[in-house]
Amino acid sequence: MVTHPDNTRDASQDAPPAVAVKGLSFRYRALDEESPPSKKIRRAVPDSSAAGAEVEPQYAIRDISFSLAHGELLLIAGPSGCGKSTLLKCLNGLIPHTFRGELSGEILIEGRSAAGMSLRERARYIGTMLQDPEKQIVGSTVEQEVAFGLENLNVPRAEIRRRIEAVLQRLHLEAYRQEATFALSGGQRQQVAAAGVLVMQPSIFLFDEPFANLDARAIDELEELINGLRAEGRAVIIVEHRVEETLKLRPDKVLLMRDGRQVFLGDGQSFLEVADPEQVKLPIEATLRRAAEPRQVVEQLVRPIVTRRAAMAEAGTDEPVLVFQDVHYRYEADGEEILHGISFKVRRGETIALLGPNGAGKTTLVKQALGLLRPTAGAVFLYGEDTRRLSVAQLAARIGYVFQSPGAMLFAPTVQKELSFGPENLRFPPERLQRAVQRAAEALDVARFAERSPLSLSFGQQKRVSIASVLAMESRILLLDEPTAGQDYRSYISFMEHLRELPELDALLFITHDLDLALRYTQRVLLLKDGHLVADGAPLEVLADQTLLESCNLRPTSLLRYLLTECSRSLA
Repeated sequence: MVTHPDNTRDASQDAPPAVAVKGLSFRYRALDEESPPSKKIRRAVPDSSAAGAEVEPQYAIRDISFSLAHGELLLIAGPSGCGKSTLLKCLNGLIPHTFRGELSGEILIEGRSAAGMSLRERARYIGTMLQDPEKQIVGSTVEQEVAFGLENLNVPRAEIRRRIEAVLQRLHLEAYRQEATFALSGGQRQQVAAAGVLVMQPSIFLFDEPFANLDARAIDELEELINGLRAEGRAVIIVEHRVEETLKLRPDKVLLMRDGRQVFLGDGQSFLEVADPEQVKLPIEATLRRAAEPRQVVEQLVRPIVTRRAAMAEAGTDEPVLVFQDVHYRYEADGEEILHGISFKVRRGETIALLGPNGAGKTTLVKQALGLLRPTAGAVFLYGEDTRRLSVAQLAARIGYVFQSPGAMLFAPTVQKELSFGPENLRFPPERLQRAVQRAAEALDVARFAERSPLSLSFGQQKRVSIASVLAMESRILLLDEPTAGQDYRSYISFMEHLRELPELDALLFITHDLDLALRYTQRVLLLKDGHLVADGAPLEVLADQTLLESCNLRPTSLLRYLLTECSRSLA
């Protein structure tokens, strides 16, 4: 149970706020958004103007104002690309020191103007956990990563050791001290990134999508950490699409952004009364209160979830398209076994969610189907063929995979070229290539970024580009790792609906920590724990087992609780 900390402060009521923002506006220069100053290639920022014309860039944020006292928590919510991450860059100094453009307004940190602060000086006040830990972690081991910031500030070695020990204990990472950071799961890397910020002991903490890749136990630990920071008088700012998780922390203020502007600033309860449930994913009770026709919402959510498995069983076939047969895997011949005898079949027409704790082996499992990893023992069959006999190129023509981190996939100079790369290598005829790229771009709402660099986009936009780049290959099976990370509610509902309706798609399997995604869009859940398949069944059947959820670090959502109640009533 998360409790609200006692925010009583010894400081004088006249003490300046930890951070104050007054009339803050910023627009990137007419280069790719987020281009570092050293980049020399000039590109136009596209809009409805003639192709290739130089145009004035839009404001990324406009007239933002708020203040946050020591010990307070601010939640920043809003659609993907609305300027949330740009605002954080202004606070931590990446704007204007690394990302250049036109900046106006004022930022005060501990009562001092941030305008004259160097990045090094600002790092003593503000610590940032980035949305994508891949962009933050530089140390080869967990211990080296946690020590990195302190070493750069020339902190004495004895003090570094003391702080590292305290932080590893606080985040329950002692057992991972000497682990290679590249070998950790996405959620574990996110925890390590948090440790690297915590060890610096800043007075202001910025968290960008901190809950996106975490299991319930890690979320509990992060919530405990955040409440502890507030009790110590630290100010905390969280950017998060998983609003339901953050509201459990009872934020002192919520800032809602849209198109670069703030459209609401107030307390959490008032936020629930004004937020659009079609744009921001709210707790189900708040969604029903805001709905003009609550019963219609119930029908849209409950009826399809309860009846979908039966309908798919009637419409589909028993033909398996992907088979895991007693699959074992270890990364090194004498290393620890990661997967222990995994067996299941994916049948044509199925949409499946793969759930489980951080480090359970979920990503390792799906990579077996792609040929990126090959079973140590057992076999994987794709359309009846042993994947050991197929090259990676042959596998890629049938099965598409979207990595958890878009940074691991994106490389082309423009979004258009990124989406065209796969179909070109699969030798699509020109007409088919153009049609596939256009359909994928429209489905993921990235067509407007066609001439932009993928690396210039926000994390959520990059994620959609990475999905679109695989979708353009028209694979018959799609494997997606955390597809909704960084996505606002409307975006992820839109592209999940599109994926579900694709006629050429034989099967869709995705890794997620989002139970609501599994409930709304799958007929089946596979639950992995410590490399073992511990459950396989209909979502409501599997997720109704509270003991099983707790053992696998899964936290019931308001939607799950509501659905279980509705199902009980319908059976009564």
